[in-house]
Amino acid sequence: MKVLIVEDEEALSKDIAAYLKTENYLCDTVANVHSALDKIDVFDYDCILLDITLPDGNGFSVLKELKENKKTDGVIIISAKNSIDDRIDGLNLGADDYLPKPFHLSELSARIAAIIRRRQFAGNNILTLNELTFDTSAKMVAVHHVGLEFTRKEYDLLLYLVSNKNRVVSKNAIAEHINGDDTDLYDNFDFIYAHIKNIKKKLAAAKCNDYIKSIYGMGYKFEI
Repeated sequence: MKVLIVEDEEALSKDIAAYLKTENYLCDTVANVHSALDKIDVFDYDCILLDITLPDGNGFSVLKELKENKKTDGVIIISAKNSIDDRIDGLNLGADDYLPKPFHLSELSARIAAIIRRRQFAGNNILTLNELTFDTSAKMVAVHHVGLEFTRKEYDLLLYLVSNKNRVVSKNAIAEHINGDDTDLYDNFDFIYAHIKNIKKKLAAAKCNDYIKSIYGMGYKFEI
């Protein structure tokens, strides 16, 4: 799962990113509106943590950009400002939640998870697709009620495909989702093929149907 942190307090931004990485989130960080707009133009995020007061403008402009482009990234406003007007403005512009500073990182993580559940899985922790079961809270996958062992990136990739079931997901989108800015370090998409191969092998060994289809020249589709 991929999170964008838009926060100009460097220490806080680093603390949030460090904590969320222990929760297996992939984090990008920016410190101003301009950089945030660049990021959301290129990437799709499962959740955006958005400060309102930024050096080059108001964070609400990021919300407006998301709304104008009909993007579905989840948004939590994190701000020292805690007026009712700010909350109402943010929610009216499409924010999912508002968390005033200071806050506990564990609460922030719980709210991120809740937004992702609500947006992708109708609020459920448990997702069942035929013989496959996902527990998004425990980050576990089971086939015929028997748990499987996946690496973090394998789990993220499989869940990403499931979240977009019956839709072709491009290799570029997959690379950005599981590697973020580090995608530029790779010369090709062989690492995606390797992850897909391992996932399919583990699912087949558990007697799971082959739902992951390779779409030549385009990407992959979880077909069910």
